[in-house]
Amino acid sequence: MGEAPKPGQSHPLREKFLIHREPFYAPCGDEIRLFETACAARLPVMLKGPTGCGKTRFVEHMAWRLKRPLVTVSCHEDLFASDLVGRYLLTGGETVWSDGPLTLAVRMGAICYLDEIVEARKDTTVVIHPLSDTRRTLCIDRAGEVLPAHPDFLLVISYNPGYQSVLKDLKQSTRQRFCAIPFTYPAPETEVLIVTGEGGADPETAALLVTLAGKIRGMREQGLAEGAGTRLLIHAARLLAGGVPPKDACRAAVCAPLTDDPDLLLAMDALVDDLFP
Repeated sequence: MGEAPKPGQSHPLREKFLIHREPFYAPCGDEIRLFETACAARLPVMLKGPTGCGKTRFVEHMAWRLKRPLVTVSCHEDLFASDLVGRYLLTGGETVWSDGPLTLAVRMGAICYLDEIVEARKDTTVVIHPLSDTRRTLCIDRAGEVLPAHPDFLLVISYNPGYQSVLKDLKQSTRQRFCAIPFTYPAPETEVLIVTGEGGADPETAALLVTLAGKIRGMREQGLAEGAGTRLLIHAARLLAGGVPPKDACRAAVCAPLTDDPDLLLAMDALVDDLFP
């Protein structure tokens, strides 16, 4: 069998995972200082907040800011431990070890971002436990290796506590290994800056979109599963920039993605009509 590569202070793929252009990010609180301090202390980080509020963009911004490679994994229910850690593959008649994204991040000293961690199988998330305590090791059972994490390695996970059910929540044995940074929707003035900067909207239009989102977020009590995330406002702004009429842009980018319920859609249409007569 081929041998798994050994850890080192540098990695040939490190440059590939670096972010060279600053991702646009507008701070909403003390999250940058908290993340930098946790990173310096080699503490794993958990980002908690609703869909579309900027968690992924924040991680991208911090990877750029800290000059760390970023390896992102979008978790799902069919994600097995081997998908994270790696497996042996038959290549050219020889069995060769292939690192998974988590192992790659551990070796190269990257930020490994496990997005929506609760969507992964519970037996899969157990593999991160030795990486998220003082051991900072990854057990690669199939390769017979206990891999110490590179000094620059940082584990970051995210999840949406308001969306998850009892069956899809983080176990306490996982939660209590992380420093938690809570996220919510930005303050209106900050969200206007984001929609202007990312969506290309003028400030007045951006302010109307932010007002619409605020009203829709208030519909959670009427049965709406989630509020309108900032991401949806950026989508609407880009449709507007492409020449789509305001009402059509809002309905296509903000209202329709949130629900299929006809009553809720009618209520949101009325909000759009009020703001964009």
